[in-house]
Amino acid sequence: MLSFLLNMGGGTIVIFGLLYVVLWLYCLIDILRSDFKDPTMKLIWILIILFAQVLGPIAYLIIGKNSKINAY
Repeated sequence: MLSFLLNMGGGTIVIFGLLYVVLWLYCLIDILRSDFKDPTMKLIWILIILFAQVLGPIAYLIIGKNSKINAY
């Protein structure tokens, strides 16, 4: 199926879609595994990741990493 989409010109869309899913999962797992300075920030970041689909993971990578206590 993937080769079919790549041959039909949808390869760019598939690649960006896969990259987005990987970025989204990375951010979600990082949020769940981390401790934050404010305990409610974990819930807030999860909601941002879930509801701000494109901007949520990017905002977390830029802003959210600074509000963590520990990094894995």
